[in-house]
Amino acid sequence: MTSGLLTHLRPRRKPRIVLVGDMILDRYQYGVTERISPEAPILVLAASNEELRLGGSGNVAANLASLGAELQCVAVVGDDEGAAQIRDLLSRSGLSAEGLVVDPSRPTIRKTRLVSQSQQLLRIDEERVGPLSAAVEAAVLDRLEQALVGADIVVVSDYGKGTLTDRVLERVCRAPDRLRVVVDPKGRDYARYRGASILTPNRIEAETATGILLDGPEGIRRAAEHLCSMADLDAAVITLGAEGMYCRLADGSREITIPARARSVYDVTGAGDTAISVLAFALADGADLEAALTLANAAAGVTVQRFGVAAITADEIERALGDALGSSHKLLTLDELRLRVEAERRAGRSVVFTNGCFDVLHVGHLQYLEFSAHEGDVLVIGVNDDASVKRLKGEARPVNGAEDRAALLAGLECVSYVTIFPEDTPAALIEAITPDVLVKGADWADKGVVGREWVEQHGGRVVLADLKQGYSTTATLQRMELD
Repeated sequence: MTSGLLTHLRPRRKPRIVLVGDMILDRYQYGVTERISPEAPILVLAASNEELRLGGSGNVAANLASLGAELQCVAVVGDDEGAAQIRDLLSRSGLSAEGLVVDPSRPTIRKTRLVSQSQQLLRIDEERVGPLSAAVEAAVLDRLEQALVGADIVVVSDYGKGTLTDRVLERVCRAPDRLRVVVDPKGRDYARYRGASILTPNRIEAETATGILLDGPEGIRRAAEHLCSMADLDAAVITLGAEGMYCRLADGSREITIPARARSVYDVTGAGDTAISVLAFALADGADLEAALTLANAAAGVTVQRFGVAAITADEIERALGDALGSSHKLLTLDELRLRVEAERRAGRSVVFTNGCFDVLHVGHLQYLEFSAHEGDVLVIGVNDDASVKRLKGEARPVNGAEDRAALLAGLECVSYVTIFPEDTPAALIEAITPDVLVKGADWADKGVVGREWVEQHGGRVVLADLKQGYSTTATLQRMELD
Protein backbone atom coordinates (compact mmCIF):
# COMPACT_ATOMS: atom_id res chain seq x y z
CA MET A 1 0.00 0.00 0.00
CA THR A 2 1.03 3.62 -0.47
CA SER A 3 3.01 5.20 2.33
CA GLY A 4 0.43 7.93 2.73
CA LEU A 5 2.21 10.55 0.62
CA LEU A 6 -0.96 12.45 -0.07
CA THR A 7 -1.72 13.01 3.62
CA HIS A 8 1.12 15.57 3.68
CA LEU A 9 -0.62 17.72 1.08
CA ARG A 10 -3.56 18.42 3.39
CA PRO A 11 -2.20 18.12 6.94
CA ARG A 12 -4.27 18.36 10.10
CA ARG A 13 -2.35 21.42 11.25
CA LYS A 14 -1.02 24.15 8.99
CA PRO A 15 2.78 23.97 8.95
CA ARG A 16 4.36 27.16 10.31
CA ILE A 17 7.01 28.22 7.82
CA VAL A 18 9.37 31.20 7.71
CA LEU A 19 10.53 32.33 4.28
CA VAL A 20 13.47 34.71 3.91
CA GLY A 21 14.93 35.82 0.60
CA ASP A 22 14.83 38.16 -2.37
CA MET A 23 11.32 39.32 -3.21
CA ILE A 24 10.75 40.16 -6.88
CA LEU A 25 7.79 41.61 -8.76
CA ASP A 26 7.23 39.78 -12.05
CA ARG A 27 5.44 41.80 -14.71
CA TYR A 28 4.22 40.15 -17.92
CA GLN A 29 3.39 42.45 -20.81
CA TYR A 30 1.38 40.51 -23.40
CA GLY A 31 0.73 41.44 -26.99
CA VAL A 32 1.09 40.40 -30.63
CA THR A 33 3.98 40.91 -33.04
CA GLU A 34 2.96 41.33 -36.66
CA ARG A 35 5.52 43.73 -38.09
CA ILE A 36 9.08 44.98 -37.97
CA SER A 37 9.80 48.49 -36.74
CA PRO A 38 10.69 50.99 -39.50
CA GLU A 39 13.13 52.61 -37.06
CA ALA A 40 15.30 49.54 -36.42
CA PRO A 41 15.34 45.81 -37.31
CA ILE A 42 13.29 44.83 -34.26
CA LEU A 43 9.83 43.39 -33.68
CA VAL A 44 6.99 45.70 -32.68
CA LEU A 45 4.91 44.38 -29.79
CA ALA A 46 1.33 45.64 -29.93
CA ALA A 47 0.68 45.53 -26.19
CA SER A 48 -2.75 44.36 -25.10
CA ASN A 49 -2.65 43.56 -21.39
CA GLU A 50 -0.31 43.02 -18.47
CA GLU A 51 -0.19 40.70 -15.48
CA LEU A 52 1.63 41.01 -12.16
CA ARG A 53 2.88 37.97 -10.23
CA LEU A 54 5.03 37.34 -7.18
CA GLY A 55 8.53 36.35 -8.25
CA GLY A 56 11.75 35.33 -6.54
CA SER A 57 11.02 34.40 -2.94
CA GLY A 58 7.52 35.72 -3.64
CA ASN A 59 6.88 32.75 -5.93
CA VAL A 60 7.89 30.42 -3.11
CA ALA A 61 5.49 32.35 -0.87
CA ALA A 62 2.66 32.00 -3.38
CA ASN A 63 3.24 28.24 -3.64
CA LEU A 64 3.32 27.79 0.13
CA ALA A 65 0.18 29.88 0.51
CA SER A 66 -1.58 27.80 -2.13
CA LEU A 67 -0.71 24.65 -0.18
CA GLY A 68 -2.12 26.18 3.01
CA ALA A 69 0.98 26.97 5.05
CA GLU A 70 0.98 29.47 7.90
CA LEU A 71 3.69 31.64 6.43
CA GLN A 72 5.83 34.56 7.55
CA CYS A 73 7.78 36.27 4.74
CA VAL A 74 10.89 38.34 5.43
CA ALA A 75 12.23 40.37 2.50
CA VAL A 76 13.36 43.82 1.42
CA VAL A 77 11.35 46.07 -0.90
CA GLY A 78 11.64 49.68 -2.02
CA ASP A 79 9.49 52.65 -1.12
CA ASP A 80 7.63 52.64 -4.41
CA GLU A 81 4.68 51.42 -6.45
CA GLY A 82 6.31 48.02 -6.92
CA ALA A 83 6.31 47.46 -3.14
CA ALA A 84 2.62 48.38 -2.98
CA GLN A 85 1.90 45.90 -5.75
CA ILE A 86 3.81 43.15 -3.92
CA ARG A 87 1.82 43.86 -0.75
CA ASP A 88 -1.39 43.62 -2.75
CA LEU A 89 -0.34 40.30 -4.31
CA LEU A 90 0.61 38.91 -0.90
CA SER A 91 -2.77 39.99 0.48
CA ARG A 92 -4.60 38.28 -2.38
CA SER A 93 -2.75 35.09 -1.47
CA GLY A 94 -3.86 35.46 2.14
CA LEU A 95 -0.37 36.40 3.33
CA SER A 96 0.83 39.14 5.65
CA ALA A 97 3.27 41.81 4.48
CA GLU A 98 4.44 42.60 8.00
CA GLY A 99 7.80 40.96 7.38
CA LEU A 100 8.68 43.29 4.49
CA VAL A 101 11.43 45.81 5.25
CA VAL A 102 11.43 49.06 3.27
CA ASP A 103 14.75 50.28 1.89
CA PRO A 104 14.17 53.73 0.33
CA SER A 105 17.63 53.67 -1.23
CA ARG A 106 16.85 50.89 -3.69
CA PRO A 107 13.86 50.17 -5.94
CA THR A 108 11.69 47.11 -5.55
CA ILE A 109 13.19 44.50 -7.86
CA ARG A 110 11.03 44.16 -10.97
CA LYS A 111 11.39 41.89 -13.98
CA THR A 112 9.27 42.75 -17.00
CA ARG A 113 8.81 40.09 -19.65
CA LEU A 114 7.52 41.03 -23.08
CA VAL A 115 5.46 38.12 -24.36
CA SER A 116 3.93 37.35 -27.74
CA GLN A 117 2.03 34.12 -28.41
CA SER A 118 3.38 32.64 -25.15
CA GLN A 119 6.99 33.31 -26.20
CA GLN A 120 9.23 35.68 -24.29
CA LEU A 121 10.76 38.30 -26.59
CA LEU A 122 12.69 40.31 -24.03
CA ARG A 123 13.16 40.63 -20.28
CA ILE A 124 13.82 43.96 -18.60
CA ASP A 125 15.36 43.82 -15.10
CA GLU A 126 15.03 46.83 -12.79
CA GLU A 127 17.17 46.32 -9.71
CA ARG A 128 19.97 47.67 -7.61
CA VAL A 129 22.04 44.80 -6.27
CA GLY A 130 24.39 45.24 -3.34
CA PRO A 131 24.81 44.71 0.39
CA LEU A 132 22.16 46.07 2.71
CA SER A 133 22.88 49.12 4.83
CA ALA A 134 23.44 48.47 8.53
CA ALA A 135 20.02 49.92 9.38
CA VAL A 136 18.13 47.83 6.82
CA GLU A 137 20.04 44.68 7.80
CA ALA A 138 19.15 45.30 11.46
CA ALA A 139 15.49 45.66 10.49
CA VAL A 140 15.60 42.39 8.53
CA LEU A 141 17.15 40.60 11.52
CA ASP A 142 14.47 42.04 13.80
CA ARG A 143 11.64 40.88 11.50
CA LEU A 144 13.32 37.51 11.24
CA GLU A 145 13.62 37.13 14.99
CA GLN A 146 9.90 37.75 15.40
CA ALA A 147 8.96 35.39 12.59
CA LEU A 148 11.06 32.47 13.85
CA VAL A 149 9.08 32.11 17.07
CA GLY A 150 7.14 28.85 16.85
CA ALA A 151 8.31 28.04 13.31
CA ASP A 152 8.46 24.44 12.06
CA ILE A 153 10.94 25.07 9.25
CA VAL A 154 12.76 27.90 7.48
CA VAL A 155 13.06 28.32 3.71
CA VAL A 156 15.89 30.44 2.30
CA SER A 157 15.27 31.64 -1.27
CA ASP A 158 18.47 33.24 -2.53
CA TYR A 159 18.37 35.10 -5.84
CA GLY A 160 21.64 36.90 -5.16
CA LYS A 161 20.07 40.34 -4.81
CA GLY A 162 21.49 41.23 -1.40
CA THR A 163 18.83 40.36 1.19
CA LEU A 164 20.73 37.34 2.47
CA THR A 165 23.75 38.94 4.08
CA ASP A 166 26.24 36.92 6.09
CA ARG A 167 24.60 38.05 9.34
CA VAL A 168 21.14 37.07 8.11
CA LEU A 169 22.35 33.65 7.00
CA GLU A 170 24.24 33.17 10.26
CA ARG A 171 21.06 33.84 12.25
CA VAL A 172 19.05 31.41 10.15
CA CYS A 173 21.56 28.60 9.64
CA ARG A 174 23.75 28.66 12.73
CA ALA A 175 21.56 29.91 15.56
CA PRO A 176 21.39 27.78 18.74
CA ASP A 177 17.69 26.98 18.20
CA ARG A 178 18.84 24.89 15.16
CA LEU A 179 15.62 25.00 13.20
CA ARG A 180 15.50 22.88 10.08
CA VAL A 181 16.57 25.11 7.19
CA VAL A 182 16.08 24.36 3.49
CA VAL A 183 18.04 26.56 1.07
CA ASP A 184 17.65 27.27 -2.63
CA PRO A 185 21.21 28.58 -3.15
CA LYS A 186 22.88 31.06 -5.48
CA GLY A 187 26.45 31.82 -6.51
CA ARG A 188 29.67 29.86 -5.99
CA ASP A 189 30.33 30.12 -2.26
CA TYR A 190 28.01 27.63 -0.59
CA ALA A 191 30.06 27.77 2.60
CA ARG A 192 28.01 30.85 3.47
CA TYR A 193 25.05 28.49 4.05
CA ARG A 194 27.05 26.43 6.57
CA GLY A 195 24.78 24.88 9.16
CA ALA A 196 21.70 24.65 6.92
CA SER A 197 19.87 21.34 6.81
CA ILE A 198 19.34 20.87 3.07
CA LEU A 199 20.57 22.64 -0.06
CA THR A 200 18.66 22.22 -3.34
CA PRO A 201 20.85 23.42 -6.25
CA ASN A 202 20.09 22.44 -9.82
CA ARG A 203 22.65 20.68 -12.00
CA ILE A 204 24.40 23.84 -13.26
CA GLU A 205 24.44 25.43 -9.80
CA ALA A 206 25.94 22.28 -8.26
CA GLU A 207 28.62 22.13 -10.95
CA THR A 208 29.44 25.80 -10.45
CA ALA A 209 29.71 25.50 -6.67
CA THR A 210 31.72 22.27 -6.57
CA GLY A 211 33.74 22.37 -9.80
CA ILE A 212 32.61 18.79 -10.45
CA LEU A 213 31.03 17.85 -13.77
CA LEU A 214 27.72 16.08 -13.23
CA ASP A 215 28.06 13.89 -16.30
CA GLY A 216 26.96 10.64 -14.70
CA PRO A 217 26.01 8.93 -11.45
CA GLU A 218 29.53 9.12 -10.02
CA GLY A 219 29.86 12.84 -10.72
CA ILE A 220 26.46 13.53 -9.18
CA ARG A 221 27.37 11.48 -6.11
CA ARG A 222 30.70 13.24 -5.63
CA ALA A 223 29.15 16.68 -6.06
CA ALA A 224 26.48 15.94 -3.45
CA GLU A 225 29.13 14.66 -1.05
CA HIS A 226 31.18 17.83 -1.60
CA LEU A 227 28.13 20.04 -1.01
CA CYS A 228 27.42 18.30 2.30
CA SER A 229 31.02 18.82 3.38
CA MET A 230 31.40 22.47 2.36
CA ALA A 231 28.13 23.59 3.98
CA ASP A 232 27.94 21.11 6.89
CA LEU A 233 24.56 19.88 5.69
CA ASP A 234 22.30 17.06 6.78
CA ALA A 235 21.64 16.29 3.11
CA ALA A 236 22.22 17.66 -0.38
CA VAL A 237 19.46 17.54 -2.99
CA ILE A 238 20.40 18.14 -6.62
CA THR A 239 17.55 18.74 -9.06
CA LEU A 240 18.39 17.19 -12.44
CA GLY A 241 15.57 18.32 -14.72
CA ALA A 242 14.46 15.43 -16.92
CA GLU A 243 16.49 13.04 -14.74
CA GLY A 244 14.54 13.86 -11.58
CA MET A 245 16.23 14.44 -8.24
CA TYR A 246 19.20 13.00 -6.39
CA CYS A 247 19.68 13.22 -2.63
CA ARG A 248 22.61 12.14 -0.48
CA LEU A 249 22.71 12.18 3.30
CA ALA A 250 25.83 13.76 4.73
CA ASP A 251 26.94 10.61 6.53
CA GLY A 252 26.64 8.60 3.32
CA SER A 253 24.15 6.22 4.92
CA ARG A 254 21.53 6.79 2.27
CA GLU A 255 21.08 7.90 -1.32
CA ILE A 256 17.66 8.71 -2.74
CA THR A 257 16.93 8.93 -6.45
CA ILE A 258 13.54 10.24 -7.55
CA PRO A 259 13.04 9.69 -11.29
CA ALA A 260 11.20 12.31 -13.30
CA ARG A 261 8.12 11.35 -15.25
CA ALA A 262 8.29 12.14 -18.97
CA ARG A 263 6.47 15.41 -19.65
CA SER A 264 6.26 18.10 -22.28
CA VAL A 265 8.40 20.95 -20.97
CA TYR A 266 6.79 24.30 -21.71
CA ASP A 267 8.62 26.69 -19.36
CA VAL A 268 11.10 25.83 -16.58
CA THR A 269 10.62 29.22 -14.90
CA GLY A 270 9.84 28.75 -11.21
CA ALA A 271 10.28 24.97 -11.13
CA GLY A 272 12.93 25.27 -8.42
CA ASP A 273 10.67 27.53 -6.36
CA THR A 274 7.87 25.01 -6.58
CA ALA A 275 10.14 22.12 -5.64
CA ILE A 276 11.55 23.77 -2.52
CA SER A 277 8.07 24.96 -1.48
CA VAL A 278 6.59 21.47 -1.56
CA LEU A 279 9.71 19.90 -0.04
CA ALA A 280 9.61 22.30 2.92
CA PHE A 281 5.84 22.01 3.33
CA ALA A 282 5.97 18.20 3.49
CA LEU A 283 8.99 18.14 5.82
CA ALA A 284 7.26 20.63 8.14
CA ASP A 285 4.31 18.23 8.32
CA GLY A 286 6.59 15.39 9.39
CA ALA A 287 7.11 13.62 6.06
CA ASP A 288 10.31 11.62 5.72
CA LEU A 289 12.82 12.94 3.20
CA GLU A 290 11.99 10.46 0.43
CA ALA A 291 8.27 11.19 0.68
CA ALA A 292 8.88 14.94 0.66
CA LEU A 293 11.16 14.65 -2.38
CA THR A 294 8.61 12.53 -4.23
CA LEU A 295 5.96 15.20 -3.71
CA ALA A 296 8.37 17.99 -4.68
CA ASN A 297 9.40 16.19 -7.85
CA ALA A 298 5.78 15.65 -8.88
CA ALA A 299 5.00 19.31 -8.24
CA ALA A 300 7.97 20.54 -10.29
CA GLY A 301 6.82 18.29 -13.14
CA VAL A 302 3.50 20.12 -13.19
CA THR A 303 5.13 23.55 -13.10
CA VAL A 304 7.25 23.04 -16.22
CA GLN A 305 4.11 22.46 -18.25
CA ARG A 306 2.94 26.03 -17.58
CA PHE A 307 4.01 29.44 -18.80
CA GLY A 308 5.74 31.66 -16.26
CA VAL A 309 5.70 31.41 -12.50
CA ALA A 310 2.46 30.21 -10.93
CA ALA A 311 1.46 28.70 -7.61
CA ILE A 312 0.66 25.01 -7.61
CA THR A 313 -2.21 23.39 -5.72
CA ALA A 314 -2.48 20.20 -3.70
CA ASP A 315 -5.02 18.87 -6.22
CA GLU A 316 -2.56 19.30 -9.09
CA ILE A 317 0.19 17.49 -7.18
CA GLU A 318 -2.20 14.72 -6.27
CA ARG A 319 -3.23 14.24 -9.89
CA ALA A 320 0.41 14.22 -11.01
CA LEU A 321 1.36 11.75 -8.32
CA GLY A 322 -1.63 9.60 -9.17
CA ASP A 323 -0.53 9.50 -12.80
CA ALA A 324 2.97 8.47 -11.73
CA LEU A 325 1.89 5.81 -9.25
CA GLY A 326 -1.05 4.49 -11.22
CA SER A 327 -3.90 3.32 -9.01
CA SER A 328 -1.64 2.20 -6.15
CA HIS A 329 -1.95 5.58 -4.43
CA LYS A 330 -5.62 4.80 -3.81
CA LEU A 331 -4.83 1.75 -1.64
CA LEU A 332 -4.71 2.88 1.97
CA THR A 333 -4.42 1.46 5.45
CA LEU A 334 -7.08 2.50 7.92
CA ASP A 335 -4.81 5.11 9.50
CA GLU A 336 -3.94 6.54 6.09
CA LEU A 337 -7.60 6.54 5.09
CA ARG A 338 -8.61 8.38 8.24
CA LEU A 339 -6.11 11.14 7.50
CA ARG A 340 -7.16 11.35 3.86
CA VAL A 341 -10.83 11.63 4.77
CA GLU A 342 -10.05 14.41 7.23
CA ALA A 343 -8.10 16.23 4.52
CA GLU A 344 -10.90 15.81 1.98
CA ARG A 345 -13.40 17.28 4.41
CA ARG A 346 -11.15 20.27 5.13
CA ALA A 347 -11.10 20.81 1.37
CA GLY A 348 -14.91 20.90 1.42
CA ARG A 349 -15.53 17.52 -0.19
CA SER A 350 -18.26 15.08 0.83
CA VAL A 351 -17.32 11.44 1.47
CA VAL A 352 -19.33 8.46 0.21
CA PHE A 353 -18.74 4.96 1.57
CA THR A 354 -19.76 1.51 0.50
CA ASN A 355 -18.37 -1.95 1.12
CA GLY A 356 -18.43 -5.53 -0.01
CA CYS A 357 -16.42 -8.59 -1.01
CA PHE A 358 -16.25 -7.59 -4.68
CA ASP A 359 -15.06 -11.07 -5.63
CA VAL A 360 -15.05 -11.47 -9.45
CA LEU A 361 -15.95 -7.97 -10.62
CA HIS A 362 -18.80 -7.68 -13.12
CA VAL A 363 -20.83 -4.96 -14.80
CA GLY A 364 -23.32 -4.93 -11.92
CA HIS A 365 -20.51 -3.88 -9.57
CA LEU A 366 -19.44 -1.14 -11.97
CA GLN A 367 -22.95 0.29 -12.25
CA TYR A 368 -23.33 0.20 -8.47
CA LEU A 369 -20.00 1.96 -7.84
CA GLU A 370 -20.64 4.63 -10.45
CA PHE A 371 -24.02 5.28 -8.85
CA SER A 372 -22.33 5.54 -5.44
CA ALA A 373 -19.69 7.97 -6.71
CA HIS A 374 -22.37 10.37 -7.93
CA GLU A 375 -23.77 10.67 -4.40
CA GLY A 376 -20.80 12.82 -3.29
CA ASP A 377 -17.29 13.96 -4.13
CA VAL A 378 -15.08 11.14 -2.82
CA LEU A 379 -15.92 7.43 -3.00
CA VAL A 380 -14.32 5.15 -0.39
CA ILE A 381 -14.59 1.38 -0.74
CA GLY A 382 -14.22 -1.05 2.17
CA VAL A 383 -13.19 -4.54 1.00
CA ASN A 384 -13.56 -7.65 3.17
CA ASP A 385 -10.30 -9.49 3.73
CA ASP A 386 -9.97 -13.14 2.70
CA ALA A 387 -10.74 -14.60 6.14
CA SER A 388 -13.98 -12.65 6.51
CA VAL A 389 -15.06 -13.60 2.97
CA LYS A 390 -14.60 -17.28 3.88
CA ARG A 391 -16.72 -16.78 6.97
CA LEU A 392 -19.43 -15.04 4.97
CA LYS A 393 -19.34 -16.99 1.71
CA GLY A 394 -17.83 -20.38 2.54
CA GLU A 395 -14.46 -22.10 2.22
CA ALA A 396 -14.46 -21.94 -1.59
CA ARG A 397 -14.34 -18.17 -1.54
CA PRO A 398 -12.88 -15.78 -2.32
CA VAL A 399 -11.83 -16.59 -5.84
CA ASN A 400 -9.49 -13.59 -5.85
CA GLY A 401 -7.35 -12.48 -2.90
CA ALA A 402 -8.04 -9.26 -1.05
CA GLU A 403 -5.04 -7.39 -2.50
CA ASP A 404 -6.12 -8.29 -6.04
CA ARG A 405 -9.73 -7.34 -5.39
CA ALA A 406 -8.68 -4.01 -3.87
CA ALA A 407 -6.30 -3.28 -6.76
CA LEU A 408 -9.02 -3.90 -9.35
CA LEU A 409 -11.37 -1.53 -7.54
CA ALA A 410 -8.63 1.10 -7.27
CA GLY A 411 -8.23 0.91 -11.04
CA LEU A 412 -11.76 2.22 -11.56
CA GLU A 413 -11.96 5.94 -12.30
CA CYS A 414 -14.99 6.46 -10.08
CA VAL A 415 -13.22 5.07 -6.98
CA SER A 416 -11.15 7.47 -4.84
CA TYR A 417 -9.76 5.22 -2.08
CA VAL A 418 -9.85 1.55 -1.13
CA THR A 419 -9.07 -0.10 2.18
CA ILE A 420 -9.23 -3.72 3.36
CA PHE A 421 -10.93 -4.53 6.66
CA PRO A 422 -10.84 -7.81 8.64
CA GLU A 423 -14.24 -7.75 10.40
CA ASP A 424 -17.38 -9.41 9.07
CA THR A 425 -19.18 -6.05 8.99
CA PRO A 426 -17.89 -2.56 8.20
CA ALA A 427 -19.24 -1.07 11.44
CA ALA A 428 -15.81 -0.20 12.88
CA LEU A 429 -14.61 1.20 9.57
CA ILE A 430 -17.71 3.36 9.20
CA GLU A 431 -17.27 4.72 12.72
CA ALA A 432 -13.60 5.43 12.00
CA ILE A 433 -14.29 7.67 9.00
CA THR A 434 -17.97 8.70 9.53
CA PRO A 435 -18.95 9.10 5.87
CA ASP A 436 -21.38 11.78 4.75
CA VAL A 437 -23.21 9.22 2.60
CA LEU A 438 -23.51 5.45 3.14
CA VAL A 439 -24.57 3.46 0.07
CA LYS A 440 -25.82 -0.13 0.06
CA GLY A 441 -27.68 -2.22 -2.44
CA ALA A 442 -31.48 -2.15 -2.36
CA ASP A 443 -31.43 -5.82 -1.34
CA TRP A 444 -30.33 -4.65 2.13
CA ALA A 445 -33.55 -2.73 2.73
CA ASP A 446 -35.04 -5.55 4.81
CA LYS A 447 -31.77 -6.83 6.32
CA GLY A 448 -30.80 -3.62 8.05
CA VAL A 449 -27.92 -1.50 6.79
CA VAL A 450 -24.89 -1.76 9.06
CA GLY A 451 -23.77 1.71 10.09
CA ARG A 452 -27.09 3.43 9.34
CA GLU A 453 -27.62 4.73 12.88
CA TRP A 454 -24.05 6.01 13.20
CA VAL A 455 -24.14 7.87 9.89
CA GLU A 456 -27.56 9.41 10.47
CA GLN A 457 -26.69 10.40 14.04
CA HIS A 458 -23.74 12.35 12.63
CA GLY A 459 -25.81 14.20 10.04
CA GLY A 460 -25.20 11.87 7.11
CA ARG A 461 -27.62 9.97 4.93
CA VAL A 462 -28.13 6.40 3.75
CA VAL A 463 -28.86 5.65 0.09
CA LEU A 464 -30.11 2.32 -1.27
CA ALA A 465 -28.97 1.64 -4.82
CA ASP A 466 -30.96 -0.40 -7.32
CA LEU A 467 -28.93 -3.38 -8.52
CA LYS A 468 -28.57 -4.49 -12.12
CA GLN A 469 -30.72 -7.58 -12.49
CA GLY A 470 -29.11 -10.86 -13.46
CA TYR A 471 -25.63 -9.95 -12.25
CA SER A 472 -23.95 -11.40 -9.17
CA THR A 473 -20.68 -13.12 -8.33
CA THR A 474 -22.57 -16.29 -7.38
CA ALA A 475 -24.40 -16.38 -10.73
CA THR A 476 -21.13 -15.78 -12.56
CA LEU A 477 -19.44 -18.68 -10.79
CA GLN A 478 -22.41 -20.95 -11.47
CA ARG A 479 -22.21 -20.16 -15.18
CA MET A 480 -18.52 -20.99 -15.10
CA GLU A 481 -19.27 -24.38 -13.55
CA LEU A 482 -21.81 -25.11 -16.33
CA ASP A 483 -19.17 -24.31 -18.91
